[in-house]
Amino acid sequence: MPVSPSTVRLVNHLDLDYLRSSLENDVRAGLISSPKFLPPRWFYDEAGSDLFSQITRLPEYYPTRRELAILRERAADLAAASGADTLVELGSGTSEKTVLLLDALTEAGTLRCYAPVDVDAVTLAAAAQRLAERHPGLAVRAVCADFERHLRLLPRTGRRMVAFLGGTIGNLEPDARRVFMKELRGTLRPGDTFLLGADLVKDRKRLVAAYDDAAGVTAAFNRNVLHVINRELDADFEPDAFEHVARYDEEHDWIEMRLRASRAMRVRVAALDLDVDFAEGEETRTEISAKFRPGGLRAELDAAGFTVLRWFTDPAEDFSLVLAQA
Repeated sequence: MPVSPSTVRLVNHLDLDYLRSSLENDVRAGLISSPKFLPPRWFYDEAGSDLFSQITRLPEYYPTRRELAILRERAADLAAASGADTLVELGSGTSEKTVLLLDALTEAGTLRCYAPVDVDAVTLAAAAQRLAERHPGLAVRAVCADFERHLRLLPRTGRRMVAFLGGTIGNLEPDARRVFMKELRGTLRPGDTFLLGADLVKDRKRLVAAYDDAAGVTAAFNRNVLHVINRELDADFEPDAFEHVARYDEEHDWIEMRLRASRAMRVRVAALDLDVDFAEGEETRTEISAKFRPGGLRAELDAAGFTVLRWFTDPAEDFSLVLAQA
């Protein structure tokens, strides 16, 4: 049955000036650096989000399937262990996997509020309404915010489970990860919990294949950041002149995605009044995706002030879901 619109509320902390300024600052800082880099957050315009959705269904890309399998089997255990009446989800996107947690918390009789947090207000609003209709009487408090910068603005009422799924934690470099975990811990009260999805170290060939699929979908996703910069900052990148590169860095236990210039070229970013030279073969890093060892991840959580309550993996031990308590 449909739910009264009054049960769904969206608070937007990101105006267009904030997003524009963030894009300009990130692109300028990344393209004048040596080596060059571009943050992965700018992959996700409408086209990029669609491409990532395609990636999650590719045979090579195991993380989404493994995390879903764990949630299907363990959602009831997670709901019972957390005792949460409020689910806060960071980087919620379409909230597809969240349904399993919401259903489990509803079945446990505790669920009162769902607070999805994402930078895309349109996707956020659509997902919030869809889930409100699925759960009559649920208070949905959607928050359009950047979880790396706006943790202090997250809802603080109720007994909360803060979920950070999909292995997205791996996109943060170690220093940024430490800051994020400590800041998140600082926003939680005793009894609140943190549900973290993290990809695990495994065979190098499987890891690389997951980020360099045979169909070339990940390559198109990687190049999409150049389309975004062209459109938003009046740049003249030729995306097809950049080759998709995925490699595993064994020293850091992470996958790196890069864009390699196929020839020497100069790119104009008119909105920044910036000319950028690329040498033939020069690579620009667009993403890291860290893979974790259980001992290392436990140590990071412990250092941030969390106590691990539950640790679940799929049968192949490809992926982990960790419930930790503040």
